[in-house]
Amino acid sequence: MENVVVRPCALAEHVDEALAVQAKAFGLGPEEVAIRRQIVLRHLACAGARAWAAHHTVDGRMVGFVYGLPNDRGHWWSSVVQPYLRAQDNDGWLDDSFVITELHVLPDFQARGIGRRLITEITDTATEPRSILSAIDGESPARHLYRTLGYRDLARPVHFPSAPRPYAVMGAHLPLPRPPA
Repeated sequence: MENVVVRPCALAEHVDEALAVQAKAFGLGPEEVAIRRQIVLRHLACAGARAWAAHHTVDGRMVGFVYGLPNDRGHWWSSVVQPYLRAQDNDGWLDDSFVITELHVLPDFQARGIGRRLITEITDTATEPRSILSAIDGESPARHLYRTLGYRDLARPVHFPSAPRPYAVMGAHLPLPRPPA
């Protein structure tokens, strides 16, 4: 992870920079970015929300970010995933969990340990005993990373309104494991 520093970030002050990372990593267009901007700012106003960012040390640009918050069953995400979790007898995961809301790394900086460092750093700050997240359901580098960190499938396929592909909800006990030294 040479030339990259990972540290806490006041994401509301850098939301446009973060969304540019997400747009490039996730292939989002301007309309979707505008919608997500409002969602991110709303999430960051929730109690316990926090973010970490990865910055390139040479030019200072953001190359990755993660943000999350303690789960609240009243949040939209929880209301969508709850029936799927309940069907698998896993809806208890919605309580006492820290949700990884977004984690994105620029494509040119992927597979360098940046995503792993972002998610472990932010979950190390959680007071909750476990973490949950949703990821596109299918084999991908992201799902592989989550599995190596102890996340397991709790429900799949999960269909979010207006999402073209199904998702998987995954959960892990905290702290997340570290690779052997």
